[in-house]
Amino acid sequence: MTNSPGDRPSPLEATRPDDEELLADFLEGVREAPYSLSPKYLYDQRGSELFDRICQLDAYYPTRTELSILAARGEEIASAVGPRALVVELGSGSSNKTRALLDHLEKPAAYVPVDISREHLEAAAARVDAAYPGLEVLPVAADYTRPFSLPSPQTDAARALLYFPGSTLGNFDLPEAEAFLARQAELAGPGGAMVVGLDLQKDVDVLLRAYDDPEGVTAAFNRNLLHRLRDELGAELDLEGFRHRARYNEDLGCVEMHLESLKDQEIRIAGNAIPFRAGQTIRTERSYKYTLKGFRDLAERAGFRVAEVWTDPDEYFSVQFLEAV
Repeated sequence: MTNSPGDRPSPLEATRPDDEELLADFLEGVREAPYSLSPKYLYDQRGSELFDRICQLDAYYPTRTELSILAARGEEIASAVGPRALVVELGSGSSNKTRALLDHLEKPAAYVPVDISREHLEAAAARVDAAYPGLEVLPVAADYTRPFSLPSPQTDAARALLYFPGSTLGNFDLPEAEAFLARQAELAGPGGAMVVGLDLQKDVDVLLRAYDDPEGVTAAFNRNLLHRLRDELGAELDLEGFRHRARYNEDLGCVEMHLESLKDQEIRIAGNAIPFRAGQTIRTERSYKYTLKGFRDLAERAGFRVAEVWTDPDEYFSVQFLEAV
């Protein structure tokens, strides 16, 4: 991994959510029904590894569909981006989609993976560094939903390019998605751009199968949150007393993941007793599915112009190129 100059602090010194923040957010999320918690807490080291497995499942179409678009349209994407871009990948995970972009770009100035899971980030950044020995890699361990500073590459960048693949934007409720995009437009700055992956509206059965796979990997991913509460926060809970549930919310146009209580019970944590009735849930994720027009309107309100859109033949998924205005 390319070292940063001595007068610049390591990007990995950035903060990530700690146990106190997880506890505070959990208690706030269960203060009153319906219970909910941010999906960012699904992504510790084990959660990130489980999500990597999800992306390889037959039922989970978004990853392979997005990769097919990137492979087929990589040259067009690179042409829209232009040379010497500072590539900032938000929520880089294992950086599996990174090569699909970097392989086509012309002389990128540097690659900045940003992820909440420090261990996963370090391993992924090392793989990119080994695969692209001439590319400066500057990892940032941070919660990308909050403000953070971009490191300065050794090579002057022509523009900042924010890379947000994987339909992760769908995890934000619509007002939050607009606010998030507005912050990214400000981060990208004048002349900046964004490449974003977006899952599109489709048959509900296809959606639910993707979020409740027959192999049970998504269930393990969701239930990993219970392990975090027990192992990191000392919560007293019955791990077998909850099950994974996926639902489609027609009113909002999104898939929801829940942990459903199988009985009347309590989670005891930090002196608090959180009651659950049988059938009561805590929502751990929403994944909104967009229409092309709906997202274009959202992006424009946030300060971006949708300059290019690429989809697969079935229009299951889209990769979009946005320019800050």
